[in-house]
Amino acid sequence: MNYEDQLLRAGYLSRRDMLTRAGTGFGALALAGLLGKEQAAKSAEQKKPHHPQMATSVIFLFMEGGPSAMDTFDPKPTLNKLAGQQLPASFKPIILAMGEKNPPLMASKRKWKQHGEGGLWVSDWYPHVAECADDLCVVRSCISDGINHSGGVCQMNTGSTLGGRPSLGSWVSYGLGTENQNLPGFVVLEDNPGQVINGPRNWGAGFMPAVYQGTALQNGPEPIRNLATPKEVSGAAQEHKLALLRELNQKHASERRDQSELDARIASYELAFRMQAEAPEAVDLAQETEETQRLYGLDNAKTQNFGRMCLLARRMVERGVRFVQLYSGSGSKWDAHSDIEKNHGTNCGATDKPIAGLLTDLKRRGLLKNTLVVWGGEFGRTPQSEKGNGRDHNPAGFTMWLAGGGVRGGRTVGTTDEIGLHAVEDRLHVHDFHATILRVLGLDNMALTYLHKGRPERPTLNEGGPCEKIIAG
Repeated sequence: MNYEDQLLRAGYLSRRDMLTRAGTGFGALALAGLLGKEQAAKSAEQKKPHHPQMATSVIFLFMEGGPSAMDTFDPKPTLNKLAGQQLPASFKPIILAMGEKNPPLMASKRKWKQHGEGGLWVSDWYPHVAECADDLCVVRSCISDGINHSGGVCQMNTGSTLGGRPSLGSWVSYGLGTENQNLPGFVVLEDNPGQVINGPRNWGAGFMPAVYQGTALQNGPEPIRNLATPKEVSGAAQEHKLALLRELNQKHASERRDQSELDARIASYELAFRMQAEAPEAVDLAQETEETQRLYGLDNAKTQNFGRMCLLARRMVERGVRFVQLYSGSGSKWDAHSDIEKNHGTNCGATDKPIAGLLTDLKRRGLLKNTLVVWGGEFGRTPQSEKGNGRDHNPAGFTMWLAGGGVRGGRTVGTTDEIGLHAVEDRLHVHDFHATILRVLGLDNMALTYLHKGRPERPTLNEGGPCEKIIAG
């Protein structure tokens, strides 16, 4: 028995088998590449909306911690008249998150003016945003179920106070796909990275394939870390490396069909390779003129952090990213239980010019008509005082606003009572608010379904509908 026969009997391949199988293996690498691209394309390809679209992308400006409506966009003269008194019996009380007993009503120290042709009321905490008043549709009658931050943030992001459901951005990515296969379809930025309450669950895909989850970028000079290929690695070598990884991952995933994270990992490698060509340019703010950088407040230490995020958001939607979520005050920094003057004064000051710059820049570039900008937090604040100079959580009546995306600005929708405690007219639950955003994008919240364990799931938990007053204008 010769040496080759001994190897064959021991289970080793013959030279002919080795060449045959190796050749097939090399062919499989090419096939895997094609299949990987096909899979990425299927998960990211543009899909037909249910209705004509008013907007094709969203920038959600999330003020985490809960901004006070009666100090920003919903003036309450009666509150100032009753300041220092207990809540009148004519107003139904709410459950206070901190449990303070019978706190007195507290006046707003803000100065108010009407702005724009629509005469929209905006406080002196947002003077730059006030200049964009005719683009804002202010919704003063929002309500939610989350009394604490975890539940409130979770619901405003996913529709539920309990974790585990897909985020709004994931539903949009699932429903519409992306316009640019070289960038993520859903991008997230935090002003304090890693601090937002609930963390990545806020932009997770829940029970849907993980490929629809948000991609968190870093807020700083290097928004996407480890993106650039080392200089010593050629493009060909990098492509061969990824092809091998793809083959190994697909083989591993084929035996574990129920783990969508594996498919998402494969797709992420594909996306990362494509991003190496386009993403560095997309996040390079140095390409912007000095005038544009000043517009967003990048020349001021107080505003440059959130200003950089807003400018990145504009560059993302400009390049076809479908959903961009920006967190201001990550870690519930808007949570003004005490000294609301300092808390909101700081947070409004850090976001006012960047937000106005974003709206102005989108408008002058012709992007605002196709981009829906949303502002708000998980809930509002109470008209009663806490600790003498702060305000507690209030999910019973708070303000959000929308701009662009075909939504007519310069007006308000809905009202709260005379002191800003309860929404009373055109009450808009979080599910209705989400349904409205989806409708602006051409999606029907009841027709957009994902089959999970044999049950058709919907982004608004099988309830809610769009606010026609916002959509129709």
